[in-house]
Amino acid sequence: MKGGIMLIAIVSILLIVALMSGSLYSFIYHKPYKRSYFSYEIFYTLILVYFVVLVSFGLLYFVLSFNGIVLVEGGVLQDVSVLETLAHSLYFSGVTLMTVGYGDITPVGWGRLIALIEAIIGYLLPAAFFLRIWHQSLDSGEEEKDEKREVDYL
Repeated sequence: MKGGIMLIAIVSILLIVALMSGSLYSFIYHKPYKRSYFSYEIFYTLILVYFVVLVSFGLLYFVLSFNGIVLVEGGVLQDVSVLETLAHSLYFSGVTLMTVGYGDITPVGWGRLIALIEAIIGYLLPAAFFLRIWHQSLDSGEEEKDEKREVDYL
């Protein structure tokens, strides 16, 4: 019985990975319209900005943990090593930036305000990059119209 469940789990995971890979490949390379608005430059910039914000806030939580309690795990203050404190700080930063948080690590005191600022940044970044792509598409549309007007006059 265990072998059957394991086989189903493996097949399901492989199917999910295949479907996600195919969707991502189709999104990036296939252009069903005249023009694709996907930009590698903006995509890589978004990833880099997210990484920098995540690490920066994680290091901020880490440094503040030496001056007082900033993060509490499971509602209880735990005595952990410096490396574990760094790992918890980076984990909390990532969870706060990418989601609303899981609740397993809770900020205390000024950490709450810092977490709120990080969450707002996490919500605004995708919107800012989307607006950047939209603005570029509007600019390129106006350039195409100008080119057509020039051709019509000839």
